[in-house]
Amino acid sequence: MIKEQQELGIGVDVGGTSVKLAVVRGSQLVYREEPISTPRYETPEKLIGEIVVRLRSMQVKYPAVRAVGLGLPGFVDHEKGVVDSLTNVPGWHGVPVCAMVQQACGLTTVADNDANCMAYAEWKLGAGRGMRDLVCLTLGTGVGAGVIANGQMVRGHVGAAGELGQVCIDYRGRIGHYGNRGAVEDYIGNNELMREAKMYYAASADSREKTSEITPITLENEAKKGCKVAAGLWEDTAVKLAACMLSCYYILNPQAFIIGGGIARAGELLFAPLRRQLKAQIYPPHFEKLQLLPAQLGNEAGIVGAAALALNSLDRS
Repeated sequence: MIKEQQELGIGVDVGGTSVKLAVVRGSQLVYREEPISTPRYETPEKLIGEIVVRLRSMQVKYPAVRAVGLGLPGFVDHEKGVVDSLTNVPGWHGVPVCAMVQQACGLTTVADNDANCMAYAEWKLGAGRGMRDLVCLTLGTGVGAGVIANGQMVRGHVGAAGELGQVCIDYRGRIGHYGNRGAVEDYIGNNELMREAKMYYAASADSREKTSEITPITLENEAKKGCKVAAGLWEDTAVKLAACMLSCYYILNPQAFIIGGGIARAGELLFAPLRRQLKAQIYPPHFEKLQLLPAQLGNEAGIVGAAALALNSLDRS
């Protein structure tokens, strides 16, 4: 068995709200550490210092741990172990996070984009096991993705490969965070879904417009009850997501798209119209060989993938 399936590693999932840490064997979280509140620490050095404190404590509990993997949102230089930016957290520019953690803990340390960690987990231990060409998407606050081609993780020249959230689906569309127009991330996500829901409900006579709190979960429940507004929103999400995936399909020709994240929990409310959209627009013999799969590892995929990447680096070294 490969190292990421049998040995102990630590996965660290760094987010704008919290940092989650766990000791991992394969896809199993053997031990969960208490999360760290990200906003409590004003600088990268202070946050990394607290992460190190937790890592040392975990090493005492589990001395067989071999490596540490860090998954971070934003741009990460995987080869150098340097974070160039951390989404929604100021001050993270050129931070040598791997060197800092490794020096403090004495464990082999790797870092990667959090969506790449999710993709790696699904590839090695989840829905994509045994595949050589696949694309993993995570649909939450934004749209994250990771690409595996010819049996290798694709990161690109500066680590920006697979940033499908920035793929244009409308060349005259909204101006995004980086000045680019029509990025799919500006049309698909928790916030975008809720904003559009409020707009459509306001224009509808449907009594469900009085729903006090609109979330992806309430929209899922409303659609299952027969609400046409909610069902239409899932259909619209599928149309937009399909436009992004079609571009990706004809560039990479993956064997499968694996989709996870909060929005994907809607299941067939999203997958059924998405499947119809792709079938209508992909050359039929090709579509017959394309798999559209839900992610298997849920919220733990980032932690599992980070640990697996770190353990795999022991083989390479």
